[in-house]
Amino acid sequence: MAMKRLAVTTVLLLGAAPTPAGATDAAKPMTDAERAAFRVEVHDYLLENPEVLMEMLALLDARQKAAAEKTDAVLVSENAAALFDDGYSYVAGNPEGSFTIVEFVDYQCGFCRKSFGDVHDMVDADGDIRLIVKDFPILGPGSELAARAAIATMITQGPEAYGRLNATLMGLREPVTDASLDHALTLAKLDPAAIRAGMDDPEIDRRLARNRTLAQTLAITGTPTFVVDSKMVRGYVPRGDLEKLVGELRAAN
Repeated sequence: MAMKRLAVTTVLLLGAAPTPAGATDAAKPMTDAERAAFRVEVHDYLLENPEVLMEMLALLDARQKAAAEKTDAVLVSENAAALFDDGYSYVAGNPEGSFTIVEFVDYQCGFCRKSFGDVHDMVDADGDIRLIVKDFPILGPGSELAARAAIATMITQGPEAYGRLNATLMGLREPVTDASLDHALTLAKLDPAAIRAGMDDPEIDRRLARNRTLAQTLAITGTPTFVVDSKMVRGYVPRGDLEKLVGELRAAN
C-alpha cells in the first residue's frame, strides 16, 4: 500500500496527468483549469499525508547509494593496478594477505590520526589483511612537508623506517612544522638531516602526482578514504564498523 501511494505521489509531483484505466496514449490532455485543480488536490494530499514525502526521500537515498556503490566498484576495478600494486606504496599488516585495504592519508588530518590505532590494531589482530598506505597531502604546507619526509624515508631507508615515521607522525598532536617534523624524525630513530637531504628527489614528486591523479579519478576529496576490497568508504570509520564491513565482503566473496 505504501509503495502504491509512493508511485502515485511521484507521478503527481512530476506534474503528469493521471491516465484512466483503459485509456490510450491519445487520451485528451488536461485543460488549464483541470491542471490547476489537480495541483490543489496534490497539495492538499501531501499536507494530509506528509509521511509520503519521507518514503520518497528514503527511496531516492537508497537508489543514490546503490548507484554510487556501483560506480565505486567499477572505478576500483578499472584502477586496480594503481590501487593494489603500484610498486612503491607502504604495505602494513600481512603483505601476503588475501584481503586488501587501501587508505589515503594526510598526516595533519585529525580523523586519520584518530583512526590510525584502530585500523592498525584491527589489521594486526586479523592477520590476513594487507594494508596499503597512500600519501595524499591535501591540508596545506605541513601536510606536504610530512608526506615528502615519509616518502623520502621509504626511498632511502626502506619500509620498516617508513612504518616507524608513519606511526610517529600520526601520533602528533600539533601541526607539522620544520621543528615538529625534525622531532618526529628523531623519535622514529631517523636522522633529520639525512632524510631532509632526500626530500627534493623528483621521484617524490612523481609518486605524489600519481597518488593525486588516482584520487581524482576515484573522486576522493578528503581523508581518510578507504578502499576496502571492492568498496570505497569515505571518512572516519570506527573499528567495529570496519571489521563488520570486512566480514561482509569476505562472506560475499
